[in-house]
Amino acid sequence: MIQVEHLTKKYGSKIAVDDLSFSLTPGRVTGFLGPNGSGKSTTMRCIVGLDRPTSGRTTIGGVAYTNLASPLTSVGALLDGKAFHPARTARGQLRIVAASHGIAKKRVDEVLELTGLREVASKRLRGFSLGMGQRLGIAIALLGDPEVLILDEPVNGLDPDGVRWVRTLMRDYAARGRTVFVSSHLMSEMEVTADDLIIIGRGKLLASGPIRNFTENAAHATVHVVGPDVAGIEAALRAENITFTFKPPSDEAPSGRFLIEGATSPRIGHLAFTHGLELHELSELHSSLEDIFIELTQSSVEYDVRTGAATVGYGQPDPTFLNQAETQMEGDRS
Repeated sequence: MIQVEHLTKKYGSKIAVDDLSFSLTPGRVTGFLGPNGSGKSTTMRCIVGLDRPTSGRTTIGGVAYTNLASPLTSVGALLDGKAFHPARTARGQLRIVAASHGIAKKRVDEVLELTGLREVASKRLRGFSLGMGQRLGIAIALLGDPEVLILDEPVNGLDPDGVRWVRTLMRDYAARGRTVFVSSHLMSEMEVTADDLIIIGRGKLLASGPIRNFTENAAHATVHVVGPDVAGIEAALRAENITFTFKPPSDEAPSGRFLIEGATSPRIGHLAFTHGLELHELSELHSSLEDIFIELTQSSVEYDVRTGAATVGYGQPDPTFLNQAETQMEGDRS
């Protein structure tokens, strides 16, 4: 299990991570979401010992990464898909990393095959595309067959086949009882991959829990109802104090359509049954993860394209943005 306890990381006066706490459950894929500059990469770097927390701590199985007896067989991490010497070959890079932990050359060949790099194993890394670099980074993360897999934006630069491969890899890894922690800006991909979500903004925890708590919540659902007895449906809804919107007749719904928020289709279906109402459509549509994410993080973005200005607090323009832009960019790169 990965545990993050009251983690705070500052770069000078900039707070990248602010008193952040969460834990990850083995056997599940946990998606790590947040706007640019929210502290996701910094948190991951602290977990694997690349950055030292200003306060708080991170542990893996109760042990700090720097105290692990065999880091590569405990944690496999992809944080930078191009962090390789350009003159080395893919096989050479993997063998160097494997030698640091006494991992057999046979395992190098296995991960080259697994990641689809066998045909380019002797190619110099300077000629690798972004997608090939991502595959090599994943190969290094898998080299020690670790209990924990940490991936920062693993599908960057990958084609659709590669994206599906990474998705299957993560799901299969978690199914073996391993811990998978992945950050991504692709909400649609997280929606079909993650079991749990951790959402942060400006270094603070905004929400966490099973993904179904976000996408299947009645607060983010709209029930569509169509039936010939419009007056009867309206009366039944009003009798139960159920708020609705009525859309005028259309080709798809000649009698009109009721849109109901904050209720479930079973409740509306039972209501129609008890009032003897005929329904031609009863469907429940949920907000996409992207919609929910934007709703949760709208006051935490570094740069709001709707106003064309950096935002602070709750969407207020920052009058000093232009003067501080270079400083902020340096902090983000750190």
